[in-house]
Amino acid sequence: MSEDLSHLLNHLGEERELGYDAVVPPIVQSGNFTYPTVAAMRATVQQEMERPLYTRGFNPTVGILRKKIAALEHAEDALVFSSGSAAIAAAVLSFVKAGDHIVCVHKPYSWTKKLLVELLERFNVSHTFVDGTDAENYRRAIRPNTTFFITESPNSLTFELQDLGAVAAIAKAHGIITLCDNSYSSPLFQNPIDLGIDLVAHSATKYLNGHSDVVAGVLAGSTAHIRQVMSKEFMTLGAVPSPHDAWLLMRGLRTLELRVNRSADSAAEVARFLEAHPRINRVHWPGLASHPQYELATKQMRRVAGLMTIELDAPDEAAVERFCDGLERFLIAVSWGGYESLQWPVCALKGPSGYHTDLPFTMVRLYIGLEDPALLIADLRQALERM
Repeated sequence: MSEDLSHLLNHLGEERELGYDAVVPPIVQSGNFTYPTVAAMRATVQQEMERPLYTRGFNPTVGILRKKIAALEHAEDALVFSSGSAAIAAAVLSFVKAGDHIVCVHKPYSWTKKLLVELLERFNVSHTFVDGTDAENYRRAIRPNTTFFITESPNSLTFELQDLGAVAAIAKAHGIITLCDNSYSSPLFQNPIDLGIDLVAHSATKYLNGHSDVVAGVLAGSTAHIRQVMSKEFMTLGAVPSPHDAWLLMRGLRTLELRVNRSADSAAEVARFLEAHPRINRVHWPGLASHPQYELATKQMRRVAGLMTIELDAPDEAAVERFCDGLERFLIAVSWGGYESLQWPVCALKGPSGYHTDLPFTMVRLYIGLEDPALLIADLRQALERM
């Protein structure tokens, strides 16, 4: 761990003399704060982004976490939300208005898609989904009323990348705000702001927390952009984390580098095993040389993280279920990013009226946790044999 990163994760923002010199920052659980004079309260009201008035706005424990997240993403400031979807929604809502148009990478996170298709359309905000593997598709989709680009690199499930620098350059030439969901890579493996992106969001539930016990989101960007989100959507909608959740997130950051590197190391071993197995048709993981965007991945990502999707050579859904049910070390669950390895099969989306997705039923998303990769590979091997 570099000295700068070690300081950031373990010391930045932790003014221990203000917290009884405790090694671990105390949780300031108070929802309200008092002032000795009217003048002191007036000064705080005018600086609620940086000073405690009411915990919905600024809380000292959350404030420490904001400093760490901003530094991790090479941003000027950051906000913490009660979920990743809240962070993305607040960012988009803050910069669009009725009559605007948004361009978004196709196959984004499901709740980002719902935001565009089911919520914003009600308020006359239109959208276009584009194949982000060609940055020029963003340019081609621009209309006179386009104000916002959404990227997610890699995107959900199939892990297709966008050239973030190229997309950001197109956006800047047209005065368009850009957002990147960077949950997959974590700030350790990719920094979209360095590539020209304006706003970076994370589901902090995933790698940033890393212990599967917090749901939270973060948004990082320039002081001006974060202040705009803070003064309107953040305060009005109130999707804020509890001080205790912020404290748990700080605990998770202590081991961020150790966890994401362990997961990435193990994922590389698992991906190579799966790619060579005769019952696997395809492995979607940008760290493989066979991935169609491998060169871009090595260019804009420092490493490839521990989430991948496989396509099984399975004749029917029953075979897929035999594989999934046969796995002993991969829990069947949504989300990812914790210490435990997980599986999420597309066939679980089938309802009484059939599938509500165009993804093949043979797809299974795997998250590679912190277990011994040899044990995970052995588990996958035996489950494939019984398929």
